[in-house]
Amino acid sequence: MEGMDAPQKPDVSEIPQSEIPSVEILGLPVHRVTMVQTLDILDQFVKSGQPHFVITADASGAVQAQSDAEFRDLFRQANLITPDSAGILWASQRYGKPIGERVSGVEIVDHICRAGARAGYTIYFLGAAPGVADDAANEMRKRYPGCKIVGTHDGYFKPEQDAEIAAQIAALNPDFLFVAMGIPRQEKFILGTQSTIRARVAMGVGGTFDVFSGRVKRAPVAMQKMKMEWLWRVIQNPKKVDKVKLLPRFVSLVLQDTK
Repeated sequence: MEGMDAPQKPDVSEIPQSEIPSVEILGLPVHRVTMVQTLDILDQFVKSGQPHFVITADASGAVQAQSDAEFRDLFRQANLITPDSAGILWASQRYGKPIGERVSGVEIVDHICRAGARAGYTIYFLGAAPGVADDAANEMRKRYPGCKIVGTHDGYFKPEQDAEIAAQIAALNPDFLFVAMGIPRQEKFILGTQSTIRARVAMGVGGTFDVFSGRVKRAPVAMQKMKMEWLWRVIQNPKKVDKVKLLPRFVSLVLQDTK
């Protein structure tokens, strides 16, 4: 993929979706892909001209899916599901199909903004509190001159406004739609409006805009390598504790399922 500096990995971009290596974790498919492979796949999605739905799977989302049938079904409809937490990597080992690296939403967006400045991708930021997506977009434009973020909108609107917001986004015809409205609201918005917006790639990205806008700092690299970024997030935002409380439940469910 143009603009990428990472070492080359086996090419999976031409493999049919059903044949991309995957592992079932608590009944949910997660693709066993690296970041380089993911970016190659996303580039192929854009070139196809057809809409695609991407999920970045983490441990808390996997737990929520156990009691939310609609959200669970979304995993079966997604075109790509990346491993976006240390918990998912650990679980993949328990299921005997280890995933080599985390492929997080925040890093995917960063790579797309960087590569998009050369490839000409058009990007839309939807979600977070008022002003956050604007600030995030401005930061990425500064960081990667030529990055084409064609529009932004906050995530503070009611589900009954989804069709109106979708029509506004569709008029800009973005290649990438990044939605930061929390799990599973963001995924349900994406699939519910896909026929209107038809972004070549639509993906939920959680707190990504808060990071890019500078409102939230990512964990130090050392903590990321120690797979302790979840702890850093709680320190930065105590409201995240409810999400963290799902982690012991995730571990328990995986241990029961892999006896």
